[in-house]
Amino acid sequence: MISKYGINTFLFAALFSIVLIVLSFFVSNGWLKYPFLIVGIAFLIFNINFFRDPERTPPDKKNIIVSPADGEIVIVKETFEKRFLNEEAVQVSIFMSPLNVHVNRIPIEGKVDYLNYVRGEYLVAFHEKADLRNERSEIGITNKFGKMLFTQVAGFVARRVVFDLKVGDTVKMGNRFGMIKFGSRSDIVVPKGWKLKVKLGDKVTAGETILFERENE
Repeated sequence: MISKYGINTFLFAALFSIVLIVLSFFVSNGWLKYPFLIVGIAFLIFNINFFRDPERTPPDKKNIIVSPADGEIVIVKETFEKRFLNEEAVQVSIFMSPLNVHVNRIPIEGKVDYLNYVRGEYLVAFHEKADLRNERSEIGITNKFGKMLFTQVAGFVARRVVFDLKVGDTVKMGNRFGMIKFGSRSDIVVPKGWKLKVKLGDKVTAGETILFERENE
């Protein structure tokens, strides 16, 4: 299944791939046709892989925060979050390589009380300051456990952040809400009352891997 958030880009890329493949059959020079054929097939396979959108099953718990993205944990740090939480917090950052699924999912159920889109730079996504300087969306959710903030951060290759949320939306854990095209990062920032369940280097899966857990209140 191809993600609805990337269908137009995928169709354009697929058309380009097909053109290269077809051209390979009309190149008279025997050795020259193979680069056209190989590049066309490889580019088509890459885009099918990049824009895939597999089904995911969130854990059957309410007192958790799941990963909004596939990828690897590259940053775990304490910080003061002043955009939405306005308190001391813990930040987890996930780096999404071009080989990961890039569809993003809601990390916890609640209400969208903060939404901000920022045009910015295109530092490499794993740069520590990418969350403050790069193009990004910032999304704040409130529920019975309080507030949490998560982001979509465009990287050096990724140049397009896509999301379909608005302030006031009620959201459910694991639901799709957007994607970042071609390599990127997602940050999750929560108050210190949450218990961290991952560490640097861990591989995580959007909508399924538990990042934080909290005692039921």
